[in-house]
Amino acid sequence: MPRSRRTAPSTLAGLAALTALTALAGGAAGLGSPAAAADPAYSVTTLHFEVTVGPQDDRQTCDVVGDLYVPADASAQGRVPAVLTTNGFGGSKDDQAGLSGLFASRGYVALSYSGLGFGGSSCEITLDDREHDGQAAAQLIDYLGGADGIAFEDAAHTRPVAPLDAVRLDGPGDPRVGMVGGSYGGQVQYAAAATTAKLDTIVPLITWNDLSYSLGPNNTDQVALPGQERAGVSTRTPGSVKTNWALGFSALGLTGDVANQQPDPIRTRCPNFADFVCPTLVTGATTGVLDDASVQQLRRASVASYQDDVRVPTLLLQGQADTLFNLNEAVATYQALKAQGTPVKMAWTEYGHSGDPAEGEIDFADPDPATQHITKRIVDWFDHYLKDTDASTGPEFSYFRDWVDYTDAEEAYATAPSYPVGSSSTYHLSSTPTSTLTGGALVTDPADVTTGEERFVAPPGPASNGEDLDVISTFFEQPEAAEPLREVPGTFARYDTDVLTQRVDVVGSPQVRLQVEAPTAAVTQETDAGKLVLHLKVADVAPDGTATVVRNLAAPVRVPDVTRPFTVTMPAFAHRFAPGHAIRLLVAGASPNYRGGTAAVPVGISTTAGASPTRPLPAQSLTLPTLAGVPDSGTDPGTDPGTDPGTDPGTDPGTDPGTDGPGTGDGDGSDDGSDPTPGTGGGTAGAGTAGGTGAAPAQAAPAVTTGSTTTLPDTGGPSSRLAAGGLALVLLGAGQVLLGRRPAGAPGALSPR
Repeated sequence: MPRSRRTAPSTLAGLAALTALTALAGGAAGLGSPAAAADPAYSVTTLHFEVTVGPQDDRQTCDVVGDLYVPADASAQGRVPAVLTTNGFGGSKDDQAGLSGLFASRGYVALSYSGLGFGGSSCEITLDDREHDGQAAAQLIDYLGGADGIAFEDAAHTRPVAPLDAVRLDGPGDPRVGMVGGSYGGQVQYAAAATTAKLDTIVPLITWNDLSYSLGPNNTDQVALPGQERAGVSTRTPGSVKTNWALGFSALGLTGDVANQQPDPIRTRCPNFADFVCPTLVTGATTGVLDDASVQQLRRASVASYQDDVRVPTLLLQGQADTLFNLNEAVATYQALKAQGTPVKMAWTEYGHSGDPAEGEIDFADPDPATQHITKRIVDWFDHYLKDTDASTGPEFSYFRDWVDYTDAEEAYATAPSYPVGSSSTYHLSSTPTSTLTGGALVTDPADVTTGEERFVAPPGPASNGEDLDVISTFFEQPEAAEPLREVPGTFARYDTDVLTQRVDVVGSPQVRLQVEAPTAAVTQETDAGKLVLHLKVADVAPDGTATVVRNLAAPVRVPDVTRPFTVTMPAFAHRFAPGHAIRLLVAGASPNYRGGTAAVPVGISTTAGASPTRPLPAQSLTLPTLAGVPDSGTDPGTDPGTDPGTDPGTDPGTDPGTDGPGTGDGDGSDDGSDPTPGTGGGTAGAGTAGGTGAAPAQAAPAVTTGSTTTLPDTGGPSSRLAAGGLALVLLGAGQVLLGRRPAGAPGALSPR
């Protein structure tokens, strides 16, 4: 059935963006009057909380504004558990009114608060730093546990309110409490869990693992951070900065609360942000690279740096429609928590920063567990861990299948007892196509590889290569294109399978093993800015020749050493390649959503007939995590099984799906092509019941066009205002640097390279 659009949470998303941009134009929203009861079953009171945050040598007091929801029957004699929640980036406590009201009506005390620097709360935005946002949340948890001297009626903290005595206690001052929230309101839960032992469980939605990867990803050269048992998304070599998301991010932070926090931003080092943020944006916009100091600051505000301190039961909900915090981030957190024994489960939802919830998934304004699958999972999770009921915590792993028609959203979710699922299916790059198309081919048999070379030029900076503009599309309706987006000729190499005669279901992170030739980059790669930058994409080629980049996802790669092979772990997705379609691998020199390289670089990708490939990731290959193996190219595997009737579970039927990790290659880019890690699809072939896959004999295909079909909210408004907001902050930061307001070596200063 069609999936309707619903209002997404106020993360880096449309409604918050419009509010922020209104402020940029001169409007300023003030804090409303104290909240009134919205339901006779509970009361709502707006309070101000005095919290002290920061490292011991730099403590500061902040005012946090929040709404307290108390069920009518909650009392000192009838205590109930509590739920704490806060906003996404650019939002406020009001964004969580739907969830707070839901839990209050179900017998929970709920406290929704505006995070530091947002929605009336003071102090700077520190990107969910544990010593700031984590400590603030911990003190609000203390208040829920009955602590005195924290809550007040006024922002000046002159009229204290009586201690709260309605929350169930696990011990003196220790409330039974969970946290829920999305994006910025998701990461703070990790910060709180690592700060206080009083938090009992968390449900982070669509948030990050390593913010340096989120804003400047590199999909090769992964490395385990200190204290980690395995590599996640963090990398030795910095990646390529997401220019469009950075503009939206900076616009929201700059304008969101300037009026009540920093009325004279020109005299401020970095308006509304911690000082390091502006130089980070300046460096990234200029060179495309996050410098070492910026990476360390961003990781400081990321669960990847302190995951061993997160020990409470965790339900990870991550969006498939998300080019900001992609599924790899949730996978990294899930696998790290799982390895250390933290109770954790993971679900890949339909919605994210790049698209709205599906029909019957979740409605943040009007959540209803009776009709919304994800809302019910959250409610059941809290009922289980906070109320000690026998409510199910759900499957270990589940994912939304956008190709399934359903009457209940739960029917669109496939489940599995573990992640990863399925098996690995490897295609080899071949330079001679098996159709009338120009370009290369993807073949299943190494013996079918033909000697040849694909050559292109990686252009400097971002360029339009078949994708929608990430954040612009999310904030504002993208104009109708006169024709499908086209890859710019001469800036990419592409490799296509034969036309599929059976469906191919991919669930997980594709991996690409490449060896390229780039002599000019070999000369300049001693510096990060001089390294070769590529952007890999998997596209679905329809029978009419239109190619859609799956979920608008690109995998930027800053190659550590172009003289050696490297492994690319691409953003994960769940996607069905239908019969009659083809699978395409694009190795592009640019993306409209990333800063890319700083100079034009000629690139060659060679293939050799008769080469004996190493296993399990041979050079010049694409490995897909599929729910069933792919038969040989050029053979007819049998009858087309038809379309999915909507009951396909896509799950492992009981065989071990494998425990292999995400496949990080050699880390330093210095391997000889014998990478031992099989990638996310690894393990034995627990093929599931999703059906076979296949490739038909060679046949002609139409001309090449590309496009994106991400589901995007229609929020209206001109995109130029968003760009102006972000540019204002970048220019302000540049001015601060040029004027010498931050001496070399000072915190937040640009470090020389």
